[in-house]
Amino acid sequence: MRTGRMFHRDAQTFLVHLFGQGLEDSRYVVEMYRSRPDGQIEPIEPEQPRTKGRRRPRRKIVSRGAVREMRPERDQIIVCTALNLKASGIQYWGASAVGFLATRHAR
Repeated sequence: MRTGRMFHRDAQTFLVHLFGQGLEDSRYVVEMYRSRPDGQIEPIEPEQPRTKGRRRPRRKIVSRGAVREMRPERDQIIVCTALNLKASGIQYWGASAVGFLATRHAR
């Protein structure tokens, strides 16, 4: 019997974390992150056209329906924060980003 990482290609396992009032708002700001094998988390920049001058990049704002349909990749973390409700939203964590299946050798 093999005990190790046995992933099925069609498995769609991820962790959902609701915070604050959850999905009570109608619009959400979306931030995406990628977890590396060493445990570090780095932001994924959204694909947007370049702006001239000093303008800040625009935030990605989506509807509640679009947030419900989002699914993270295996090593991806998606954080959706409500625009009008303070500290409310949802987080989606991919199976590898959670770290349950990672082999860690602490010294």
